[in-house]
Amino acid sequence: MFKHLFSTMNEVLEEIQKEYPNSDVEKKAELDEQLQVLKTMSDEFIEAWLLFEEKLGKFYGAVPISNTQTLHDELMELDMSGKQTEEFMRGQGYYKLYMYDQAIKEFEVLIQRQPDFLLARVYLAMGHLRKGEFGDAYQHFKFLLPLTENSKMKAISYNAMGCIQVQNQNLEKAFEYFQKAYHTDPSCMEPLINLDES
Repeated sequence: MFKHLFSTMNEVLEEIQKEYPNSDVEKKAELDEQLQVLKTMSDEFIEAWLLFEEKLGKFYGAVPISNTQTLHDELMELDMSGKQTEEFMRGQGYYKLYMYDQAIKEFEVLIQRQPDFLLARVYLAMGHLRKGEFGDAYQHFKFLLPLTENSKMKAISYNAMGCIQVQNQNLEKAFEYFQKAYHTDPSCMEPLINLDES
């Protein structure tokens, strides 16, 4: 269904590319108009696709895929004010769509430029955690802890580190992290539930 439409759009674009360099002003204006129509169509398709992906992501998100789901939900609740750079928004968009590889790339670029951008680092760590890359996730969460005063961010970090320790069969250390998460932010009840499930 879409292949035919995109094939036609590509043919039109190729024609425009051939004609454009040798066209006079009037013809270029006509070609610019055609380009704008193609761009508008493309933007509408992308927007529709992103809305579909978001709905699909919400559906999959409604089914808990692991004990990191609550951490993911808590991350979505953190204050985002003042953090609306293009890279951050793109990375957050990928993260919300469960496209963790792309999200990780965006956040890695961002924290290389701004190492103290802690919210970007939390997203980076959570991306690694959601992919099962526990070593990378652990490093970022450990790095975060002494740098933030945000209790929710600290609780997410401790909780995630506890989940990683459970994966590593280190239950004493996991319990220690879950206790720290609970004491840092008592509204964070997931640590105790995580421990009961193990």
